[in-house]
Amino acid sequence: MSARQPAAIIIAIVACLAGCATPGSIGGTDYAPEYDYSEFYAVANGKTFRVEVSGNPFPALSQEEVERRLLPVMQANKPQPDLTFTYAKPAEEPRPDYRLMMVFNPANDLTAARVCAGQIRHKPRPTRPFDLFAVYCRNDLALSQSTAWTPATGPEDPRVGQLLGHLFNVLFNPFERPQPPPFPFIILRK
Repeated sequence: MSARQPAAIIIAIVACLAGCATPGSIGGTDYAPEYDYSEFYAVANGKTFRVEVSGNPFPALSQEEVERRLLPVMQANKPQPDLTFTYAKPAEEPRPDYRLMMVFNPANDLTAARVCAGQIRHKPRPTRPFDLFAVYCRNDLALSQSTAWTPATGPEDPRVGQLLGHLFNVLFNPFERPQPPPFPFIILRK
């Protein structure tokens, strides 16, 4: 064995352990052509931003307890604008209605369009802890969406905060630019 092989083995082990220490996984991210970070910034900066939670990632706790304990974790890991997350529903539905929908233990075939339209379904039984489908909605339009999960054991588990911080940066991505409309093709008929 050469002198370089033990060093390479140690580096490989450290890299594997670092990968195991991640807070969870984020995947399945998508942005609608209408997504525009400047729009999110304008409606959220210095204001409250509504969050609707459906499902319970920690069944040992009541839904109310999970939501109460999750709100400060979300606030501590909020995205860039100076916003305050709230669960409070306005007396009159705002138009446009911007909100973050957080669906825990979502059904496998649940779509972002259905989530924004309020047609939420869950799996019969959780398949993994803190399994989340998050959707940023404007009215019934899903502007951005992503999935996330972590093996967290409770709302204050540091992995929850780390995961939510990453998730918010993905959902409210300042580097995702609006797509220009496609070039209009004209069909000429004889």
